[in-house]
Amino acid sequence: MAALLLAGVGVPALGQDTPESLLPPGFDDPAPTPAPAPAPGATSAPARPIEQPLPVDPGALPLDNTLGNFAAQADAQAAAVDLSRYELPEFARRSLDRVGIVAAGNAPFPADSFGHADGRFLRTLMRRMDAPIASRWVSIALRRALMSPLDTPANANGADFAADRAWALLRMGEANAARAVIEDVDTDNYTTWLYQVAMQSALASGDPAALCPIADKGAEAIAQRGWALAQAMCLGLAGKPNEAGKQFERARSGTSPSDIDNLLAEKVLGTGAQGRRAVTIEWNPVSQLTAWRWGLATATGVEVPAELYQTAAPQVRYWQALAPNIDPVARATAAELAATAGVFSNAGLVDLYSEIEQGGDSGAAQTVARDLRTAYTDGDVGTRIKALETLWDAATTPRTRYARLILTARAASWIPARDKVEETDRLIASMLSSGYDAAALEWRGVAPRGSEGWALLALADPGRSGVAAGDVTGFADGASRRKAQMLLAGLAGLNRMSAGDAQSAAAALDVQIGGVNGWTQAIDAAGQRGDAATVALLAGVGMQSPTWDYVAPEALFHIVAAMRAAGMVNYARMIAVEAVTRAA
Repeated sequence: MAALLLAGVGVPALGQDTPESLLPPGFDDPAPTPAPAPAPGATSAPARPIEQPLPVDPGALPLDNTLGNFAAQADAQAAAVDLSRYELPEFARRSLDRVGIVAAGNAPFPADSFGHADGRFLRTLMRRMDAPIASRWVSIALRRALMSPLDTPANANGADFAADRAWALLRMGEANAARAVIEDVDTDNYTTWLYQVAMQSALASGDPAALCPIADKGAEAIAQRGWALAQAMCLGLAGKPNEAGKQFERARSGTSPSDIDNLLAEKVLGTGAQGRRAVTIEWNPVSQLTAWRWGLATATGVEVPAELYQTAAPQVRYWQALAPNIDPVARATAAELAATAGVFSNAGLVDLYSEIEQGGDSGAAQTVARDLRTAYTDGDVGTRIKALETLWDAATTPRTRYARLILTARAASWIPARDKVEETDRLIASMLSSGYDAAALEWRGVAPRGSEGWALLALADPGRSGVAAGDVTGFADGASRRKAQMLLAGLAGLNRMSAGDAQSAAAALDVQIGGVNGWTQAIDAAGQRGDAATVALLAGVGMQSPTWDYVAPEALFHIVAAMRAAGMVNYARMIAVEAVTRAA
């Protein structure tokens, strides 16, 4: 089965295409009780960017012995020091048998959540998964799983397995989460693969100083220009401009003086004490934004042109949203996109727009901030609803429309349920986009049967009230057929329909919930075993699509059913709700 599944990891969803909690208060409380990788090297041609840091000729890095006998004497004195006195005792060292951290506000997955899955199988899934994925709520569940302190599976080195988890998180846009996982491994245990991912993590965080504890050992393990430049940058940041300058000249040997990757490294180097380097960055000749360029530019306050973001993968925009040293106005659009991918929370968006409002600048972001304040604080309910409508109607694409639902979720939860409100469907969708299910369920007596609001509440209701086949097929008359298919898949996966009703509705809507392939067998079996982390990872594999347009309702059924079986019913409900909300 593993071989059959891995052969299809790269295809779209069932193809037949310190981190904050993203959950509202009380969500998933208590914790559930379960029943391409970076290339090792790149060309050393000076015209190529440092995507993975470029290799350097070891002969271009001669040892610096200009201090002569004094240096030799210092080395002899250093050799006499008993370094063992400065090493961590055994009891203080972190084991590779279990790696991960607990995010604030989130209970971790159980340590044995991968069950008895083979480490090689799990690593292949993580490396081949095409991230970011379609679902906000699957992303949240997968982030939480990959961050948690989990037992290292059989046939996997603990450091390499941590690197694979961090690499998947980076591709999902979760720069902070990835860094936290990496930093839970002692540097003495780093492997070549973990060094590579650690550099990517430092760049995604816009923090080249994070490389300094590992720069020398990284350069020994990986003969690439990026690591040689990292050594130079760290010497500069340590206030050693002369040594930094010499190392920088060696590192950039054989490359063009105008090489953008070298210039950005030199700019970092010059920010240290007594750096005395003035470097001007010209973006005009640059046609591709890489992690190296984004990370060092962000660290030094150099603005990346908006058009260059179009040349990078989507996760770079999510890194931008998380970067605290970028102007809030410049982060606003990226933050809304990041929220749809599960990287940014409702509270994070509200805080960002509050900061924008306090800044006092004019512009579109300031207008959004003022409307948002009205939606949250105005004393008149009608005025608050009108402000919500203004925010929703300003969105022009499916992603931004969903982002605005997330932005307004808590404000929507403060609107009292009553019959005369015309925006019932969007109010319910907004609340549920961020998990405010208790507030949304107050609208059960208000949302008309057969409306989208009714469908969302039928999925969100934690009770076991059944839904008949006629209600599901009837929903298709007022909504799109695809929304009805997603409703059926969600209800069937949550076990809210009898077997006969589910089969009848599936036949009427042409949803082949009984279809079987390697992926369905794997996720169904993991759910039955209660392997929550394996289910979350396989759910991510099943959501390999940039949008919901290519996520099959059959895939949704198996994801929701497996999560329910593995004890993650709250996530299962929210994923099903999201599917109906975002279906065209």
